[in-house]
Amino acid sequence: MSSALVGVGASPAGAASWSPKTPPMTTPWTSQVPVDKPLPEYPRPQLTRSDWANLNGIWDFAVTGRDAGQPSSWPEQIRVPFVAESALSGIQRRITENDKLWYKRTFTVPTNWNGRRTVLNFGASDWQTTVWVNGTQVGAHKGGYDSFSYDITPQLNGGTNTIVVSVYDPTQTGGQAVGKQRINDVRPHSGGGIFYTAASGIWQTVWLEPVAAAHITRLDMTPSLGDSTLRVKVQAASASGRTTRVTVSSGGAVVGSATGPVGSTVSVPVPNTRLWTPDDPFLYDVRAELLDGTAVTDSVGSYTGMRSIAIAKVDNVLRPVLNGTFVFQTGTLDQGYWPDGIYTAPTDAALKSDLQAHKDLGFNMVRKHIKVEPQRWFYWADKLGLLVWQDMPAMDTGKSPSAAARTQWEAEFHAIIDQHRSSPSLVMWVDQNEGWGQYDQARIANEVKAYDPTRLVDNMSGVNCCGSVDGGNGDVVDNHIYVGPGNTAPTATRAAVLGEFGGLGYKVPGHEWFPGGGFSYEDQPSIAALNNRFTGLIDGIRIGQLPAGLSASVYTEITDVENEANGLLTYDRQVVKVDTARVRAANQALINASKNPAPPVTLPTGGYTSLRVTTPGYTNKYLRHQDSLAFTEVVDGNSGALLKNDATWKIVPGLANGNCYSFESRNYPGEYLRHRDFRVRREANDGSALYRADATWCAVAGSGGVRLTSANLPGSYLRHINSEVWLATPGGGHDWDNPATFTEDTTWAVEAPWAP
Repeated sequence: MSSALVGVGASPAGAASWSPKTPPMTTPWTSQVPVDKPLPEYPRPQLTRSDWANLNGIWDFAVTGRDAGQPSSWPEQIRVPFVAESALSGIQRRITENDKLWYKRTFTVPTNWNGRRTVLNFGASDWQTTVWVNGTQVGAHKGGYDSFSYDITPQLNGGTNTIVVSVYDPTQTGGQAVGKQRINDVRPHSGGGIFYTAASGIWQTVWLEPVAAAHITRLDMTPSLGDSTLRVKVQAASASGRTTRVTVSSGGAVVGSATGPVGSTVSVPVPNTRLWTPDDPFLYDVRAELLDGTAVTDSVGSYTGMRSIAIAKVDNVLRPVLNGTFVFQTGTLDQGYWPDGIYTAPTDAALKSDLQAHKDLGFNMVRKHIKVEPQRWFYWADKLGLLVWQDMPAMDTGKSPSAAARTQWEAEFHAIIDQHRSSPSLVMWVDQNEGWGQYDQARIANEVKAYDPTRLVDNMSGVNCCGSVDGGNGDVVDNHIYVGPGNTAPTATRAAVLGEFGGLGYKVPGHEWFPGGGFSYEDQPSIAALNNRFTGLIDGIRIGQLPAGLSASVYTEITDVENEANGLLTYDRQVVKVDTARVRAANQALINASKNPAPPVTLPTGGYTSLRVTTPGYTNKYLRHQDSLAFTEVVDGNSGALLKNDATWKIVPGLANGNCYSFESRNYPGEYLRHRDFRVRREANDGSALYRADATWCAVAGSGGVRLTSANLPGSYLRHINSEVWLATPGGGHDWDNPATFTEDTTWAVEAPWAP
């Protein structure tokens, strides 16, 4: 991935006086961004060429009205590829739907490129981008998250060439995909909630490359583990009738090669396949060549990971399987925002660092939320070994998108799929989120699955939330539950995942975007409390939700973002709030439990039973209801018929999750044991989702009996204390959470019913 940086032209006049603005917070990389040529790394790791020229750096800049033509003067300079709202751009100004951004710079083509075509590439620019070279328009693009390029050879003059770029970005006022961007003050301020500063204009690397007239444009690579081959479709321009040769190697040694026509799929043998997994993210090198007869006319480098992803029954529960094996996917919500660069990480090391933080904390998955990162982000996910759920950025909330907006959104989604379909880390497309700009959920999920059948599809993340409509299809059913983890049950056709939960907050003084303005879903009083609560949630998933059928969970979130203070790291990435070793151990225990599951704890359904206390000194007491509340009381052969009936329960499949259980009163049919305000009681089923969840209990092994954990509050248990029955949480602050004899008090022996 060498870079030919010579001959691209001097910086604009006045660049020597350019300086960045002061960001609201500095990351460890803020000061490491070079004035010229920031982000110098090769931007397209799965389609590499040795010759290229990076155009990042200082460009002339102007802002006009949205309908204005090219400006006659360029009063400012901007550092590309940082957005105008960011401090690292040197502009740091609010951009509205009434503005148009203009960029200009010069370049010369290196002499050793003579005889080849010159292509101008944009990693991404938000949103409507028009490009001129030497006064001639060479193209126009709509989309904020997909790359685009133009062959500018006809416009080159043999000397100093001028590029002019205009970008119009109406953000949420325009109807297009915007994710979490909103037009706000770029300086820290109160409010904002879960939406953040807009990111307008060029935000990924701009670069030139020389190519042959007939050249490779894309590699679509699909591992086929069944026959140990890599299936590769080489796409090329001006290459009709040409053939391609694809070679896979490892450590410099060729492991397989195959030849076929351009545009067809060739199967390259990969014998003794080394599989890609989060524990062993092994990557093979790939070389694709374009042949004219036997002559090589173009050659590109790439890489691949051999892995499969699917949905399959595991112990009669539908689960996602990686390489045919179920492994619980534990990850975080990753927004991809930076206090200095907003949408653009300050350096490649910074881009890598958030993914490395996931690995350090023991996560094996990341959900990239409502944003699509540069291709180098996917490279680091591939190389480090993280499973990626990729969201399609949403349109604005609370609106029904127009026909034109829908057409544009779907076209951009297809372009994003095409650009990232060969990344081994990417295992699931998340189409829509919490109903934001929702429409045609089922149709879109089917189309995405047809367009990329090699990955899982989530038709709607948060189907239980915020007015969202579940398309009913796709590979997973995905709930959002705060703080949770709550109850998500698999179905006959979809695995169960928890697309968002957590949101535990702790504000670190000196590391707040707007001091005092941060919010979370549940504030923690101390770092110790944060560690206890977080690891308790992960342990609760392992103990209760994993056996009940949950296959993946996404914690909100990896870092604070502006006024969201619920990150495991601060927004400036200067402080890791949690105990890294402890969190890693909790995640590893969860992953290991999915790989080596304990035998499931099963209870007999359809018949009556009585639940006996196992706490020493109280083993003659049983769970009974009295005046609708749950108590424990001594029951023996001399007890009256009413007490025996009150102490008898019918075990049925869980009302909210068939892998768990509900307990129906013997003498009050249709009334079940449920928790409400922590007190456990017998109440009639009102048909609500909350009731069904409150009345569902998941069985966990206990010494001498079974422990019953709440389906919607995993890690909290059915407990007797002072003859009363409560929903109790280890480490909780209520009287009924008293740690004394906690395990014994939450363990119940399943006995023959007192009232058959």
